[in-house]
Amino acid sequence: MDYIKYIRKMVGNNYVILVAAGALVLDKNNRLLLHKRSDNGYWGLPGGFMELGESAEETARREIYEETGIILGEMELFNVYSGNSRQQILENGHKFYDVIILFKCKDFKGEITLNNESLDVKFFTLDSLPDRLFPSQKDIFEDLLSKIHKI
Repeated sequence: MDYIKYIRKMVGNNYVILVAAGALVLDKNNRLLLHKRSDNGYWGLPGGFMELGESAEETARREIYEETGIILGEMELFNVYSGNSRQQILENGHKFYDVIILFKCKDFKGEITLNNESLDVKFFTLDSLPDRLFPSQKDIFEDLLSKIHKI
């Protein structure tokens, strides 16, 4: 079941709270995995919205696999993002506040693959991230770059 379609049938375009999960996937050279989103052409962290019955960890694992082909191993919590700064209105009129649960993962396997959600998937050094970063993740990238020495 697609939870967002389910909830939108009931509330229309009114504000809802949606929970998302993703991961900072870092390789042995401390490069960050990003995917170029097919919906808007921006580079962003892989992740997405939780489905009914999923845990945050399950959501992160499913979304990263779907968007990149990477299978996550051990993860640890990086941060939770919520509040007024997470208010969004999409082009289709859907309004929401998202709560993003973000993990850090250096333990992964698999080969990078593309699907209909990703135009490209690459690892980037933290000092040479692409210019066209997903605007709604700006606060996350700022947080990440301020904590570079702790990663």
